[in-house]
Amino acid sequence: MTDAYRTVADRAEARFEVQGSEFIGYISPAETVEAAEAFIDEIEARHPDATHNVPAYRVPAGAASSSVPGGGNVMLREYQSDDGEPTGSSGKPALNVLVQQDVRNVVVVVTRYYGGTNLGVGGLARAYSRAVKEALDAAGIVEEIPHERFTATVEYDDSGDVRGILESTGVEFDADYDQHVSFSVRVPIDDADGLRDRLRSATSGRVEIE
Repeated sequence: MTDAYRTVADRAEARFEVQGSEFIGYISPAETVEAAEAFIDEIEARHPDATHNVPAYRVPAGAASSSVPGGGNVMLREYQSDDGEPTGSSGKPALNVLVQQDVRNVVVVVTRYYGGTNLGVGGLARAYSRAVKEALDAAGIVEEIPHERFTATVEYDDSGDVRGILESTGVEFDADYDQHVSFSVRVPIDDADGLRDRLRSATSGRVEIE
């Protein structure tokens, strides 16, 4: 059994004020660096007038790792930025909460609207840490079994059999009906080889898997 890992159940946010400054902590699951960066861009676009949008994430690093997010041997990329706040006052405290809570495949952005009172490095560190902790609490921490992704492409004649197998096993998938039918599948790592074998058997080897 591949090791389970801790992550967040869903997107969430938490907001509060400290001496006039408003802090909003946003959190989301993310299985790749690209997904984490896209979430950061989304929050920055939502709050272009914010004084700071401080990001931090812990996600699988590189293409090889992202195909099996959360796997026991996967290298994690840990990233944070102070986004103009004093060095070490915001991004690092935000990331430290994720490390201390042992959550991964997760991205946070803490938005701050300055309220006119300087909080100092210690005050900022406490506020940014609190924003991440409260967002984590709002999202809920869950244990996730590592998954991998693959694409199965077949002709229309075989698509019903492939879809039936995917539905019967309860895996997550998206189907794209074009010249051929492509199924993008997300499956627990421990079940992936068996599922690929079933698809090959059901289509007499006609399925293309990548």
